[in-house]
Amino acid sequence: MNLNIAVLIDGDNIPSAHVKEMMEEIAKYGNPTIKRIYGDWTKPHLSKWKNLLLENAITPIQQYGYTPGKNATDSAMIIDAMDILYSGKVNGFCLVSSDSDFTRLATRLREAGMQVIGIGERKTPTPFIVACDKFIYVEILKQQSGKKESDAEKQTVKDSIDKITQKEITLIATSIEDLSDEEGWAYMADVGNLIQKKQPNFDSRNYGFQKLTLLIKSLADFELEHRENPKGKNRLVFVRNKVAPNSKKRRK
Repeated sequence: MNLNIAVLIDGDNIPSAHVKEMMEEIAKYGNPTIKRIYGDWTKPHLSKWKNLLLENAITPIQQYGYTPGKNATDSAMIIDAMDILYSGKVNGFCLVSSDSDFTRLATRLREAGMQVIGIGERKTPTPFIVACDKFIYVEILKQQSGKKESDAEKQTVKDSIDKITQKEITLIATSIEDLSDEEGWAYMADVGNLIQKKQPNFDSRNYGFQKLTLLIKSLADFELEHRENPKGKNRLVFVRNKVAPNSKKRRK
């Protein structure tokens, strides 16, 4: 099913530098039919957004700060989200923010049957991340932007790539085990979907790999098998654990 997605951006809490890459990423999951960004546009710190909004057809929503120290932008974005939900015009939302204040909103939208994608920086609190169906780090989009980078920027990107630990290996292994047939094989696409449900911010790009298949191929704990696809030209990829997650016994 192709999702019609409402993209709601917290202008006070997300960097503007990679909005183009952000919109391209969102387009992978559906059609962004509503695109709005919220903030007090009289404030200088939002000036970098202005040209980008025109280039990406994003509608700015003006929200004055009524009380010092209180974030009126969050309230405006939440109210709009509920109005859009009840309009019945979309079946998915993309909440772009690093603010945990949107945790309850993400939960409420999912309770209503909406697909919820979150985009934010690595500093985003865990409660907001796990409230989404999928969460994407802005830093990933910087890595694939294709723009020329200085040595300092390249080092920053390198530093932002996570190392694969036993925690990730166990997550993959148990997901394969959950879906495997009698011989231990599981369909790769199903494994990826299950991992996403278990850990919404899991993304192979966090570890420097464009695809989950490439990440798993780099690990000695798993083996891959390519099979003919009776319904198409693309071959099907299956994966299994070389060692069962809770055993030291190697598979034959």
